[in-house]
Amino acid sequence: MELKDNEKFLNNSNAQPLTFFLTGIPDLKAAQVWIFIPFCLLYIIALSGNSMILFVVLREPSLHEPMYYFLSMLSATDLGLSLCTLSTTLGVFWLEAREINLNACIAQMFFLHGFTFMESGVLLAMAFDRFVAICDPLRYTTILTNARIAQIGMSMLIRNVAVMLPVVLFVKRLSFCRSTVLSHSYCYHVNVIQLSCTDNRINSILGLFALFSTTGFDCPCILLSYVLIIRSVLSIASSEEQKKAFNTCISHISAVAIFYIPLISLSLVHRYGHSAPPFVHTIMANVFLLIPPVLNPIIYSVKTKQIRKAIRKVLIQKQIPLVKNTDEATEVIIVTEVGVYSFSGGFAYASEEYGNTNKDMNLQQCCSREDEELAKF
Repeated sequence: MELKDNEKFLNNSNAQPLTFFLTGIPDLKAAQVWIFIPFCLLYIIALSGNSMILFVVLREPSLHEPMYYFLSMLSATDLGLSLCTLSTTLGVFWLEAREINLNACIAQMFFLHGFTFMESGVLLAMAFDRFVAICDPLRYTTILTNARIAQIGMSMLIRNVAVMLPVVLFVKRLSFCRSTVLSHSYCYHVNVIQLSCTDNRINSILGLFALFSTTGFDCPCILLSYVLIIRSVLSIASSEEQKKAFNTCISHISAVAIFYIPLISLSLVHRYGHSAPPFVHTIMANVFLLIPPVLNPIIYSVKTKQIRKAIRKVLIQKQIPLVKNTDEATEVIIVTEVGVYSFSGGFAYASEEYGNTNKDMNLQQCCSREDEELAKF
């Protein structure tokens, strides 16, 4: 099949081909329909998990803090990273929809690498958050204000656009007169420029500059922040306080590891692993894209008590107010997963003679009882 795809362009050396051909997993073409099932499940986990994190952070006032704002940025980035490859990856494995035109390929490349660099920047911001919280806790709220968090997010966005625009624009100047079969189920910059039959040295330089100015800068800064954090924590006399301080960093360290290890491995395989079997490139490429979005919400849900509590509250506390109107009073029955409560406020009657005193007292008692029941979970 790949030879037939290549033959379509062998005699077209002076024209820019309009399409590339994506690849599933070589040598496992017969099993690609079955491979679609786990990939589909992974995408569902990634989309639902990160959507849940975003929802609870936006919904719960107790999570409106710098740490959780950065976590919501990470979840939004993981959502974008999953969505930009969802259609092509599942299309290749399920429908054998392998063709992608040049403009769509360039657009996917822009968002794919843009979200990758964005995730690296968010991880750096989260490392800075942990550094301030542990090394300078008294100034935490004055350093990480809402305005400064917004500035950090905007600066990361501007940086990614600035480094990615030249990269994708210079792809347009390349000519592809030989093979147009990509080794992945999506458009990856290194993979695309290697198929060019013209000089691609400028593209390689731009790609390396984009990589080193983003992840190449962020990774050492994250390592430096943890060196300072470890030094600060070791100066604490109490071993219990040391353990508590390190526990606040476990989730972030895990997120850094599952992002940078596959990224560095994939870059090394692409540049130096030309003798590696084709399926190694494909599997590593898909692992790099899916592992962080799938595992990040799981890690933060398991290791962060506040996130776990907020998710449990969303899943358990489904309140359905049932209002019974009468001429003299209004009775509200709140049905939850943990019990049934009712209160009557004499709304129409009390609003004239007593204000809302009785209603407020009964409502407060009802809610306090409900909170006690939820605390048991």
